[in-house]
Amino acid sequence: MSTILITGASTGIGNLTAQALTRAGHTVWASMRDPYGQDDVHRQELLDFAARHGGTLHVVELDVTSQESADAAVGTVLRDGGDLDVVIQNAGHLYVGYTEAFTAEDIAHLFDINVIGAHRVNRAVMPHLRSRGGGTLLYVGSTIIVTTPPFLGPYAASKAAFDTLAVATSYEANPFGVETCIVMPGAITKGTQHFPNATRAGDSAVSAAYAELDPLVARNEEVTSALFVPGVDPSPVGVAEEITRILALPHGAKPFRSVIDYTESGVEAVNDVARATRENFVQRMGFGELLTPRQQRHAAGGPGTGSA
Repeated sequence: MSTILITGASTGIGNLTAQALTRAGHTVWASMRDPYGQDDVHRQELLDFAARHGGTLHVVELDVTSQESADAAVGTVLRDGGDLDVVIQNAGHLYVGYTEAFTAEDIAHLFDINVIGAHRVNRAVMPHLRSRGGGTLLYVGSTIIVTTPPFLGPYAASKAAFDTLAVATSYEANPFGVETCIVMPGAITKGTQHFPNATRAGDSAVSAAYAELDPLVARNEEVTSALFVPGVDPSPVGVAEEITRILALPHGAKPFRSVIDYTESGVEAVNDVARATRENFVQRMGFGELLTPRQQRHAAGGPGTGSA
């Protein structure tokens, strides 16, 4: 079993994933920005869940907008847990509105959370994963980078940058036996706080100039929900279950990408073409060895290590 750090575990996918992995027998470190303040109720709920199910779950403070916080959280895991096998990059925030109406500062703040936040966590954890010669970086991305629906422009752009950063980092992590997986949920309109807590554009005057489109924005969730396949429960629980399934696979057998899409939007076909094109290009450059993770130096379950 693995020792796993999850960012953004107070609600939604991160919270459900912490529960699923705890039930599966992993040692879970669920991180939250303010576990003894605004996230205190979520902290206690997770601890109570672990107590009921006999699992090993800890809550650690981690604000992805601070390198010091990321470093401290990883330091706590390593000091108190002894090892760290898997990092699940899940923290993120949603913006909804007209792209022009978001100020440059608005968008910079979103990228600071959704993109640079993941980079900070990687900078905190990669020295350990490199030194142990193995592990897994699992990113909770989005199909939005392919589907790109209206009125979510800055968010879609941030998830595209997050995805590209994950791919680029994988080239440099693979030679050290650190595996990369990108899980891509499709639209989810219930079971998370994504839409209720979404930020609207900061420039109200520009938003007012788009008023004739307001009825379309108001129907955004409704029309998205109408795309769900009949009879399928479009719940974030399915994402948590897929992450748990992936992390149970042996080193080298984990998928680079996995799509959980209740709208059947055809993202998998685009992913297949994009991956073949990218890998062919990298092979032609002579860097083919960067495309797959090396065998881990530590045997799974060996002294002082977990299995990743």
